[in-house]
Amino acid sequence: MSMATKARAVPQAPIKGRGAASYVPGRYEKATVHAEDDGWDSLQARDETDPAPHPDTRVHEEAARSIVSRNASPDVGFSQSVNPYRGCEHGCVYCFARPSHAYLDLSPGLDFETRLFAKTNAAERLRAEFSRKGYRCAPIALGINTDAYQPIERRYRITRALIEVMAEFGHPFSLLTKNALVTRDIDLLAPLAAQGLVTVHLSARMEPRAAAPHARLRAMAELADAGIPVGVMAAPVIPAINDHEIEAILEAARDAGARSAGYVLLRLPHELKDIWREWLQLHHPDRAAHVMSLVQQMRGGRDYDSAFGTRMRGQGPFADLIRARFERARRRLGYGRMPPLDCGRFRVPTAPGGQGQLF
Repeated sequence: MSMATKARAVPQAPIKGRGAASYVPGRYEKATVHAEDDGWDSLQARDETDPAPHPDTRVHEEAARSIVSRNASPDVGFSQSVNPYRGCEHGCVYCFARPSHAYLDLSPGLDFETRLFAKTNAAERLRAEFSRKGYRCAPIALGINTDAYQPIERRYRITRALIEVMAEFGHPFSLLTKNALVTRDIDLLAPLAAQGLVTVHLSARMEPRAAAPHARLRAMAELADAGIPVGVMAAPVIPAINDHEIEAILEAARDAGARSAGYVLLRLPHELKDIWREWLQLHHPDRAAHVMSLVQQMRGGRDYDSAFGTRMRGQGPFADLIRARFERARRRLGYGRMPPLDCGRFRVPTAPGGQGQLF
């Protein structure tokens, strides 16, 4: 449904199980409808255009034309990524991928976590890409834009199918997830880890539909016990909200078997700044202004600075303090680096009958 047919009411309370609280308009919308409270809401029934108090999740199946995305960013540590889903039911209010829903004429707010798209032919497209003449192997980040193990993966199993293709071709990849569902695929991941073909990072908390922190630590331990290199990602670090947890997160993850640790500062591109401000007002009204002041101090006086080199870590005294605390804790706890992924095992399997692939 287009945002032009939805009324965006000013949210009065959080929606249980959701990160966003309203249908924040996308930046490409030509028309939006705003519901205004004229004092009659308490006396009259809700208008049918008001956002539902508990919007259901709807999944649309789609056939992807391509599956591998490429980038030349010096900040992210990978040049190729694959995302089996668009939108994410985890509902992370801070998710940097939310603005991408605007390209679909959908809200980066509630639509991002309730209107999901499953790329049902993802494994087929990945196999075709790997078999393409001239394809050059480079590690793939799987599920970096939206979580590859979000709840609908239990039904669609697209991520598992993609891992099977990686194994078929001996292709290296990394996973970043906040869901303990990743342990379901240990039977595939452990043999690949023994060949230097996979690493896994689990991220920190603040998501309404993701695994609880203790479940993530338990998943981390299971992965480590299976010989799968596992790390922790404190992301995002938010001043005056969760930055005080940095040391505790790193210590708990180290005890669970994490080998490496990283962090990313809160990022607020495009519509995300409005979604984030709504969340702050609903959950932390007493410190909302203070949080945004600190954010802007680390972003050159703006809500966000997308410049390479600083967009992940920020700049200024408070950003320097966070960086120093993180590095001190990382060294104290003995964190190292993830083992390198091996691109030398990549092979295009021969077709049945041993004739090889013509295309």
